[in-house]
Amino acid sequence: MKELVRGETRNLSKKDFEQLSAFRYQMRRFERFSEQAAHGEGVTPLQYLLLLHIRGYPGRDWATIGELAERLQSHHHGVVALVTRCEALDLVRRQVSQTDRRQVEVHLQKAGEQALARLAQLHRAELKSLQGSFRVPQIDF
Repeated sequence: MKELVRGETRNLSKKDFEQLSAFRYQMRRFERFSEQAAHGEGVTPLQYLLLLHIRGYPGRDWATIGELAERLQSHHHGVVALVTRCEALDLVRRQVSQTDRRQVEVHLQKAGEQALARLAQLHRAELKSLQGSFRVPQIDF
């Protein structure tokens, strides 16, 4: 198998495949943990990510639909539907921006804050337990 590197090709070694496999395995283990934790809290993994990206948006505690679509790597209309489902669960609320009335801000509600806080603690503990085993493979150019 060949790898394209700056216009050149080189063979991937067995070690390259082992490193990529180990990285993807650790990533998937963490994803699986996250999925189970979210379901245990009564939300879907995608709903958890929405809450996390709202609270974790740099510089403020809310985000626009467009910003959330970028963070979730999703389409605008898909995020609108996700926000609608989260609104129905009283996890978030929409608010028209006071500075730009064309934009809609998505804010966490108390129930969303509480669910997120519990899930974030679980995720942080899981990440700490994986410390040292979750390594990004070194890529030689």
